Amino acid sequence: MITLHGITKVYKNGPLEVQALMPLDLHIESGEFVAIMGSSGSGKSTLMNIIGCLDVPSDGSYELDGEPVQTLSEEELAKVRNRKIGFVFQSFNLLGRQTVLQNVTLPMMYAGLSREKRNERALDLLDKVGLAERVKHRPTELSGGQKQRVAIARALTMNAPLLLADEPTGNLDTKSSYEIMALFKQIHEEGTTIVLVTHEPDIAEHADRVITFGDGRILSDKRKGSERS
Repeated sequence: MITLHGITKVYKNGPLEVQALMPLDLHIESGEFVAIMGSSGSGKSTLMNIIGCLDVPSDGSYELDGEPVQTLSEEELAKVRNRKIGFVFQSFNLLGRQTVLQNVTLPMMYAGLSREKRNERALDLLDKVGLAERVKHRPTELSGGQKQRVAIARALTMNAPLLLADEPTGNLDTKSSYEIMALFKQIHEEGTTIVLVTHEPDIAEHADRVITFGDGRILSDKRKGSERS
C-alpha cells in the first residue's frame, strides 16, 4: 500500500534550512493499522503530510497503492487524495453552516456523484457511525465525539483504501476517545488501511503496529508480539 524509499524533507527559510525528515524507508502493507507516535517537532506530521499527498518530499521515492506519486502535478495529487485517501483531523474541519448530511456529501459532490447517490451513501455512513438521527443538525449542535464521527463518515464516502487520522482524539474526552478508537477498529476490520498520528500511548495501543519518531528518524517500529529496528 505505502512504500517510502530514501524520503527526506527539508524546509528552507532564506539561508536557513531545517531538515524535518532524515532519509528513511518505510513500508506499510494493505490492511495494516499503524500508529505513528512522537513529540512535537519529531517529524511525524511531516511524514503524514507526505503520505497523504498534502506535501512532497525533498528527495526519495513514494509509491501509494503501486503508483509513484512524488512527481505528480498538483491536479494529479488532488485526484489521488480524492480516490485513495480519507482524512480525519483533530479539529474536525466541518463546515459550520452546513448540516451533518451536507458535510458528509461534500467529497462526493466534488467527485461528480448525483444528489441521490450522495445522500444515499451519506445516510448509510451516518447510520454506521451512530448518527442517523443527527443528519439535519449542524456541527455547533454536536459534541466533540459526534463531530469526529461526522468527520469519519465523510472520510469514508469515496471508499478510499487508506484512512489517515491526525491526532483524531486530541480534542476529545477519554470516553469519546475510546469510542472513536472502537470505530476505527471496526473500519480496519472491514479492510481499510489506517495510519494514525498520536502523542498518546494509550491511543497508539489500539493499533497493530506502532512507529515512534524522533528528530526526523524512525526510532522504533513495533508490531504486536515483535519489534523491528
